[in-house]
Amino acid sequence: MTGKESIKQLLDKLIKGEISKEEALSQLSELPFKDLGHSRIDNHRELRTGYPEVVFCEGKTTGQICEIMEYMAGQGVNVLGTRADPETFECVKQKLPGAEYNELGRTITLKQEETGPTKTFIAILTAGTSDMPVAEEAAVTAELFGNRVKRFFDVGVAGIHRLYNSIEEIRKARVIIVIAGMEGALPSIVGGLVDRPIIAVPTSIGYGASFNGLAALLGMLTSCASGVSVVNIDNGFGAAYLASMINKL
Repeated sequence: MTGKESIKQLLDKLIKGEISKEEALSQLSELPFKDLGHSRIDNHRELRTGYPEVVFCEGKTTGQICEIMEYMAGQGVNVLGTRADPETFECVKQKLPGAEYNELGRTITLKQEETGPTKTFIAILTAGTSDMPVAEEAAVTAELFGNRVKRFFDVGVAGIHRLYNSIEEIRKARVIIVIAGMEGALPSIVGGLVDRPIIAVPTSIGYGASFNGLAALLGMLTSCASGVSVVNIDNGFGAAYLASMINKL
């Protein structure tokens, strides 16, 4: 059981006499969370925040991920797994035939509820092609959460005319996610050109002195442009989650 709709359905069944009081109480007892032994699924997440729990796959076994996703799918919610490998997806696909895998973004999705799309859109920019995996994680997350998304890839400062070529369309976005590695300069440039909130995502792309994204992170945190917020290195999911909240205000 998760979310307002599932509670309503349970109450409707009880009122109609389709289930007994004992059955209703048994199902309600799982509302706070479901203990799978290795994981405790937060069944109140969507009720509290508007979005169901998301599965961070890295560090979990394939069996654990499959069991978590199968349980969540049974609750009728949209299911999202991030940092998933192809082998894990094959296991999930066997149990959930409707699941899809984004190889570049390493995401597993199962869409069961219609949640949009929004009239306004989220623009997702990358400085380079190498930043696309993080961008795809963000895009898949935002789209599953019911947002329209427009992608503007490889528009970094090394060839800034590529950004200017798309800037009028980018300015129409409700919120902009800007993803960059190396020195992480792109969010500052975009911040001086638009009147929209910017969520900057540093990536671990770059040579030695980039320190696996730390240089980009520090550059974004010290940006001279106003209206720029920053999430953690390679955190496309976190950027999309925040962008979705802003887009739906």
